[in-house]
Amino acid sequence: MNEYALITGASKGIGKSMALLLAQKGYNVLLVARSAAELESLALQIKSDFKVEALYFVVDLSIPGSTKQIADWFRQLSVSLSILINNAGYGLWGNFDELSLTGQAAMMQVNMNAAVELSYYLLPSLKLQKQAYILNVSSTAAYQAVPTLTTYAATKSFILSFSRGLRYELKDTSVSVSCLSPGPTDTNFAHHAGMDALADLAAKFNMAPDAVAVIGINGMFKKKAEIVPGFLNKLSAMAARHSPKALIERVTAGLYKQ
Repeated sequence: MNEYALITGASKGIGKSMALLLAQKGYNVLLVARSAAELESLALQIKSDFKVEALYFVVDLSIPGSTKQIADWFRQLSVSLSILINNAGYGLWGNFDELSLTGQAAMMQVNMNAAVELSYYLLPSLKLQKQAYILNVSSTAAYQAVPTLTTYAATKSFILSFSRGLRYELKDTSVSVSCLSPGPTDTNFAHHAGMDALADLAAKFNMAPDAVAVIGINGMFKKKAEIVPGFLNKLSAMAARHSPKALIERVTAGLYKQ
Protein backbone atom coordinates (compact mmCIF):
# COMPACT_ATOMS: atom_id res chain seq x y z
CA MET A 1 0.00 0.00 0.00
CA ASN A 2 1.39 3.37 -1.02
CA GLU A 3 -1.26 5.42 0.76
CA TYR A 4 -0.50 7.97 3.44
CA ALA A 5 -2.43 9.21 6.46
CA LEU A 6 -1.62 12.54 8.13
CA ILE A 7 -2.45 12.78 11.83
CA THR A 8 -2.12 15.91 13.98
CA GLY A 9 -1.63 15.60 17.73
CA ALA A 10 0.01 12.27 16.92
CA SER A 11 2.60 12.07 19.69
CA LYS A 12 0.30 10.76 22.44
CA GLY A 13 -3.23 9.78 23.43
CA ILE A 14 -5.86 9.12 20.76
CA GLY A 15 -3.67 10.51 17.97
CA LYS A 16 -0.84 8.11 18.76
CA SER A 17 -3.27 5.19 18.99
CA MET A 18 -4.76 6.10 15.60
CA ALA A 19 -1.33 6.33 14.02
CA LEU A 20 -0.41 2.87 15.30
CA LEU A 21 -3.74 1.42 14.18
CA LEU A 22 -3.45 2.82 10.65
CA ALA A 23 0.17 1.65 10.39
CA GLN A 24 -0.99 -1.81 11.42
CA LYS A 25 -3.50 -1.66 8.55
CA GLY A 26 -0.65 -0.90 6.14
CA TYR A 27 -0.89 2.89 5.83
CA ASN A 28 2.21 5.03 5.74
CA VAL A 29 1.86 7.77 8.33
CA LEU A 30 2.74 11.44 8.52
CA LEU A 31 2.93 12.43 12.17
CA VAL A 32 2.46 16.01 13.35
CA ALA A 33 2.87 17.33 16.90
CA ARG A 34 5.00 19.63 19.08
CA SER A 35 7.31 17.06 20.68
CA ALA A 36 10.27 16.04 18.52
CA ALA A 37 11.40 13.32 20.92
CA GLU A 38 7.97 11.67 21.15
CA LEU A 39 7.42 11.85 17.38
CA GLU A 40 10.84 10.37 16.66
CA SER A 41 10.21 7.51 19.09
CA LEU A 42 6.79 6.80 17.58
CA ALA A 43 8.12 6.91 14.02
CA LEU A 44 10.88 4.43 14.88
CA GLN A 45 8.36 2.12 16.58
CA ILE A 46 6.03 2.19 13.59
CA LYS A 47 8.80 1.49 11.09
CA SER A 48 10.08 -1.39 13.19
CA ASP A 49 6.74 -2.99 14.06
CA PHE A 50 4.76 -2.50 10.86
CA LYS A 51 7.35 -2.00 8.08
CA VAL A 52 5.66 1.10 6.69
CA GLU A 53 6.95 4.63 6.22
CA ALA A 54 6.61 6.99 9.17
CA LEU A 55 7.66 10.59 8.74
CA TYR A 56 7.13 13.42 11.20
CA PHE A 57 6.92 17.19 11.32
CA VAL A 58 7.43 19.16 14.51
CA VAL A 59 5.25 22.25 14.80
CA ASP A 60 3.19 24.23 17.31
CA LEU A 61 -0.32 24.50 15.86
CA SER A 62 -1.18 27.40 18.17
CA ILE A 63 1.05 29.62 16.03
CA PRO A 64 -0.75 31.19 13.04
CA GLY A 65 0.81 30.00 9.79
CA SER A 66 1.86 26.63 11.19
CA THR A 67 -0.62 24.74 9.00
CA LYS A 68 0.90 26.32 5.89
CA GLN A 69 4.25 24.89 7.00
CA ILE A 70 2.66 21.44 7.24
CA ALA A 71 1.07 21.80 3.80
CA ASP A 72 4.40 22.88 2.28
CA TRP A 73 6.16 19.93 3.92
CA PHE A 74 3.52 17.55 2.58
CA ARG A 75 3.84 18.88 -0.97
CA GLN A 76 7.61 18.45 -0.87
CA LEU A 77 7.14 14.77 -0.01
CA SER A 78 5.23 14.13 -3.27
CA VAL A 79 3.12 11.32 -1.81
CA SER A 80 -0.56 10.36 -2.10
CA LEU A 81 -2.74 11.39 0.83
CA SER A 82 -5.76 9.22 1.58
CA ILE A 83 -6.56 10.18 5.18
CA LEU A 84 -6.42 13.43 7.12
CA ILE A 85 -7.07 13.22 10.86
CA ASN A 86 -7.43 16.57 12.61
CA ASN A 87 -6.91 15.35 16.15
CA ALA A 88 -4.86 18.11 17.82
CA GLY A 89 -6.73 19.95 20.54
CA TYR A 90 -6.84 20.82 24.23
CA GLY A 91 -9.00 22.54 26.82
CA LEU A 92 -8.74 25.29 29.43
CA TRP A 93 -10.84 25.08 32.60
CA GLY A 94 -12.12 28.13 34.43
CA ASN A 95 -14.53 31.03 34.18
CA PHE A 96 -14.22 32.78 30.84
CA ASP A 97 -13.22 36.17 32.24
CA GLU A 98 -10.68 34.65 34.62
CA LEU A 99 -8.76 32.79 31.95
CA SER A 100 -6.20 34.59 29.83
CA LEU A 101 -7.55 35.83 26.50
CA THR A 102 -4.22 34.99 24.87
CA GLY A 103 -4.46 31.42 26.14
CA GLN A 104 -8.02 31.02 24.91
CA ALA A 105 -7.11 32.46 21.50
CA ALA A 106 -4.27 29.93 21.20
CA MET A 107 -6.67 27.12 22.10
CA MET A 108 -9.12 28.32 19.45
CA GLN A 109 -6.29 28.37 16.91
CA VAL A 110 -5.43 24.71 17.64
CA ASN A 111 -8.97 23.38 18.10
CA MET A 112 -10.68 25.16 15.20
CA ASN A 113 -8.45 27.06 12.81
CA ALA A 114 -5.85 24.33 12.37
CA ALA A 115 -8.50 21.81 11.33
CA VAL A 116 -10.12 24.25 8.89
CA GLU A 117 -6.82 25.34 7.38
CA LEU A 118 -5.39 21.84 6.97
CA SER A 119 -8.63 20.62 5.42
CA TYR A 120 -8.48 23.54 2.98
CA TYR A 121 -4.83 23.02 2.07
CA LEU A 122 -5.01 19.24 1.72
CA LEU A 123 -8.43 18.73 0.13
CA PRO A 124 -7.05 19.00 -3.42
CA SER A 125 -4.72 16.07 -2.71
CA LEU A 126 -7.44 14.04 -1.01
CA LYS A 127 -9.78 14.57 -3.97
CA LEU A 128 -7.25 12.90 -6.27
CA GLN A 129 -7.77 9.56 -4.53
CA LYS A 130 -10.37 6.98 -5.49
CA GLN A 131 -11.45 7.03 -1.83
CA ALA A 132 -10.26 9.42 0.87
CA TYR A 133 -11.28 10.41 4.37
CA ILE A 134 -11.20 13.35 6.75
CA LEU A 135 -11.73 12.57 10.43
CA ASN A 136 -12.14 15.59 12.69
CA VAL A 137 -11.88 14.94 16.42
CA SER A 138 -14.41 16.87 18.49
CA SER A 139 -15.81 15.95 21.93
CA THR A 140 -19.08 15.16 23.64
CA ALA A 141 -18.71 18.74 24.91
CA ALA A 142 -19.81 19.73 21.39
CA TYR A 143 -23.41 18.80 22.13
CA GLN A 144 -24.07 21.42 24.81
CA ALA A 145 -22.64 24.51 26.46
CA VAL A 146 -20.29 23.62 29.33
CA PRO A 147 -19.81 26.39 31.92
CA THR A 148 -16.15 26.67 33.04
CA LEU A 149 -15.22 24.98 29.77
CA THR A 150 -17.16 27.57 27.79
CA THR A 151 -14.68 28.37 25.02
CA TYR A 152 -13.44 24.79 24.73
CA ALA A 153 -16.97 23.43 24.30
CA ALA A 154 -17.69 26.13 21.72
CA THR A 155 -14.63 25.12 19.69
CA LYS A 156 -15.81 21.52 19.68
CA SER A 157 -19.33 22.55 18.62
CA PHE A 158 -17.67 24.40 15.75
CA ILE A 159 -15.78 21.27 14.68
CA LEU A 160 -18.96 19.18 14.72
CA SER A 161 -20.85 21.75 12.64
CA PHE A 162 -17.91 22.27 10.28
CA SER A 163 -17.59 18.52 9.74
CA ARG A 164 -21.25 18.06 8.91
CA GLY A 165 -21.31 21.02 6.52
CA LEU A 166 -18.13 19.94 4.75
CA ARG A 167 -19.41 16.36 4.58
CA TYR A 168 -22.49 17.53 2.69
CA GLU A 169 -20.47 19.71 0.32
CA LEU A 170 -18.23 16.74 -0.53
CA LYS A 171 -20.97 14.11 -0.76
CA ASP A 172 -20.53 13.74 -4.53
CA THR A 173 -16.74 13.50 -4.34
CA SER A 174 -14.37 10.73 -3.26
CA VAL A 175 -13.81 12.36 0.15
CA SER A 176 -15.86 11.23 3.16
CA VAL A 177 -15.91 13.46 6.25
CA SER A 178 -16.59 12.12 9.74
CA CYS A 179 -16.53 13.65 13.21
CA LEU A 180 -15.37 11.68 16.26
CA SER A 181 -16.67 12.98 19.60
CA PRO A 182 -15.10 11.12 22.53
CA GLY A 183 -16.13 11.61 26.13
CA PRO A 184 -13.61 11.47 29.01
CA THR A 185 -10.51 9.61 27.81
CA ASP A 186 -7.44 8.46 29.72
CA THR A 187 -5.06 11.09 28.34
CA ASN A 188 -3.37 14.20 29.74
CA PHE A 189 -6.34 16.38 28.71
CA ALA A 190 -7.51 17.06 32.28
CA HIS A 191 -4.02 17.95 33.48
CA HIS A 192 -3.40 20.26 30.52
CA ALA A 193 -6.78 21.92 31.09
CA GLY A 194 -5.95 22.54 34.75
CA MET A 195 -8.62 20.10 35.92
CA ASP A 196 -6.54 17.96 38.28
CA ALA A 197 -9.13 18.61 41.00
CA LEU A 198 -11.63 16.59 38.94
CA ALA A 199 -9.26 13.72 38.18
CA ASP A 200 -11.08 11.24 40.42
CA LEU A 201 -14.43 12.05 38.79
CA ALA A 202 -13.00 11.74 35.28
CA ALA A 203 -11.35 8.41 36.09
CA LYS A 204 -14.77 6.84 36.72
CA PHE A 205 -15.82 7.49 33.12
CA ASN A 206 -12.53 7.40 31.20
CA MET A 207 -12.20 5.27 28.07
CA ALA A 208 -8.80 4.02 26.93
CA PRO A 209 -7.27 5.91 23.97
CA ASP A 210 -6.82 2.63 22.08
CA ALA A 211 -10.53 1.82 22.38
CA VAL A 212 -11.52 5.30 21.21
CA ALA A 213 -9.09 5.06 18.27
CA VAL A 214 -10.52 1.72 17.11
CA ILE A 215 -14.09 3.04 17.22
CA GLY A 216 -13.06 6.25 15.48
CA ILE A 217 -11.11 4.61 12.66
CA ASN A 218 -13.79 1.96 12.08
CA GLY A 219 -16.47 4.65 11.98
CA MET A 220 -14.41 6.69 9.55
CA PHE A 221 -14.02 3.76 7.17
CA LYS A 222 -17.77 3.10 7.44
CA LYS A 223 -18.30 6.76 6.42
CA LYS A 224 -20.33 7.63 9.51
CA ALA A 225 -21.17 11.31 9.92
CA GLU A 226 -20.86 11.32 13.73
CA ILE A 227 -19.04 8.82 15.90
CA VAL A 228 -19.58 8.88 19.67
CA PRO A 229 -17.64 6.11 21.46
CA GLY A 230 -19.17 4.45 24.51
CA PHE A 231 -22.75 3.85 25.59
CA LEU A 232 -22.80 6.53 28.31
CA ASN A 233 -21.33 9.08 25.92
CA LYS A 234 -23.96 8.27 23.29
CA LEU A 235 -26.63 8.60 25.95
CA SER A 236 -25.34 11.99 27.13
CA ALA A 237 -25.14 13.31 23.56
CA MET A 238 -28.69 12.17 22.91
CA ALA A 239 -29.92 13.70 26.18
CA ALA A 240 -28.24 16.99 25.32
CA ARG A 241 -30.08 17.10 22.01
CA HIS A 242 -33.51 16.37 23.43
CA SER A 243 -33.46 18.03 26.86
CA PRO A 244 -34.01 21.71 27.69
CA LYS A 245 -30.73 23.60 27.25
CA ALA A 246 -31.07 25.34 30.61
CA LEU A 247 -31.33 21.98 32.37
CA ILE A 248 -28.29 20.52 30.61
CA GLU A 249 -26.27 23.64 31.40
CA ARG A 250 -27.13 23.35 35.11
CA VAL A 251 -26.08 19.69 35.11
CA THR A 252 -22.77 20.32 33.34
CA ALA A 253 -22.07 23.37 35.50
CA GLY A 254 -22.47 21.13 38.55
CA LEU A 255 -20.10 18.53 37.14
CA TYR A 256 -17.36 20.96 36.19
CA LYS A 257 -17.70 23.62 38.87
CA GLN A 258 -14.46 24.92 40.35
